[in-house]
Amino acid sequence: MSHSRTSTASVDYESVDEAYLDKRKLKKGAAGWILLASLGVSYVISGDYAGWNFGLAAGGFGGMLVATILMAIMYTAMVLSIAELSSSLPTAGGGYSFARRAFGPWGGYVTGTAILLEYAIAPAAIAIFIGGYVNELIGLNGPLVYAVFYAVFVGIHLWGAGEALKIMMGITALAVIAILVFVVGMLPHFDPANLFDISVNTGALGASTFLPEGFIGIWGALPFAIWLFLAVEGVPLAAEEAGDPGRDMPRGIITAMLVLLVFGACVLLLAPGGAGAAAMSEHAAPLVGALQAVYGADSWAAGFVNLVGLAGLIASFFSIIYGYSRQTFALSRAGYLPRWLSVTGGRKVPFLALIVPGVIGFLLSLTGKGDLMITMAVFGATISYAMMTLSHILLRRREPELERPYRTPGGVLTSGVAFVLAIVAFLSTFVVSVEAALWSAVFYAIMLAYFGFYSRHHLVAQAPEEEFEAIALAERELDARAESTPDSV
Repeated sequence: MSHSRTSTASVDYESVDEAYLDKRKLKKGAAGWILLASLGVSYVISGDYAGWNFGLAAGGFGGMLVATILMAIMYTAMVLSIAELSSSLPTAGGGYSFARRAFGPWGGYVTGTAILLEYAIAPAAIAIFIGGYVNELIGLNGPLVYAVFYAVFVGIHLWGAGEALKIMMGITALAVIAILVFVVGMLPHFDPANLFDISVNTGALGASTFLPEGFIGIWGALPFAIWLFLAVEGVPLAAEEAGDPGRDMPRGIITAMLVLLVFGACVLLLAPGGAGAAAMSEHAAPLVGALQAVYGADSWAAGFVNLVGLAGLIASFFSIIYGYSRQTFALSRAGYLPRWLSVTGGRKVPFLALIVPGVIGFLLSLTGKGDLMITMAVFGATISYAMMTLSHILLRRREPELERPYRTPGGVLTSGVAFVLAIVAFLSTFVVSVEAALWSAVFYAIMLAYFGFYSRHHLVAQAPEEEFEAIALAERELDARAESTPDSV
């Protein structure tokens, strides 16, 4: 391999032969926009089944409601922004490739690492919640449950992308049915008084029946409000497997976001509104618990939602495994992470990018601390949100001629709103858990040290995300030369 140094970016590129990229190809055309929309819903739908309710304990119903409205605005604005970016820069790197174009290698790596932190840890939290639902069904929980689910669903992904995405779509459909049963079952039992049965902390600033933990409760509830939408931004990671990314990506991710807004509103209102906010605030399976509270522990509705609702947790677990594998694949293929992680087999699946983060996630699930895992995932997610939305702003200003098959309504104002709210959400992780923030910071320090001391000197020139930048650099140099050349007489 030959070396060439790009002094402006303080990185070294290595040229690779065609065989390198041939061993690192994904299956093109495996996903249309309906499958992408299903992928977006499945990334997130577990958040409707468990985890969000911890926000009731942090801020009461009022605090969680305000936090959810703020995060719904942030996610909607961000989704509209990355819909444009994903149609313009359709690679498996997703957010990393957007930030790479806007900020250079360091910015791309920081963003990609943030997404990896989010996507490697979120399945650990979901595995813990799956254990709670399985325990309700058959009285079994713990490491054996986590290990079985990791082994089975990583194994399905190893089978092939198209097959895995179709199975995921079927599982997601079951999860949607369970939510609809929950909504129909709880509507007759909704009582607004149940929303405000959490004791008021009279020592908290601004404390009231609406905000039992005061204004700080809104901050504390933000990470759990995020859990209702977390990972929908992963749809662009399927760009290289989409049939027509310029058209399919925006349609898929925006449709998914609209569905998630409706589902989030339903569970937030109906679970505590039927069974009481205090009872739901610490329940391991809040949708099941709410139905049990109004129909009885042995009711068919509670049993159905428990059994079929497990599909909701499985859907997100399954799809986020897909997400972390594609982010790992893209960073590895470009040399930011060890290159052996991006090798694909005969079925065009990055098998090591599936297995290695899966093992790490399983080990993290052994802590049994779902709330800690959520907060760590949110720490990484919010960094990536800030970087992606800022990338949208910078690319709109620096590269107005960039081909944009889809353009964000409101332009940089929309992405600016998402950027500000992402910073607010990032700061909330320190309010909820300093421990989670510190562990996340340790992970970041290790990853940044790896890039600073090693991988930035071994990037792959022909990786798609790097080729985008090479083409843009060449165009800028040609424009600069044209401007500096005096007109001929």
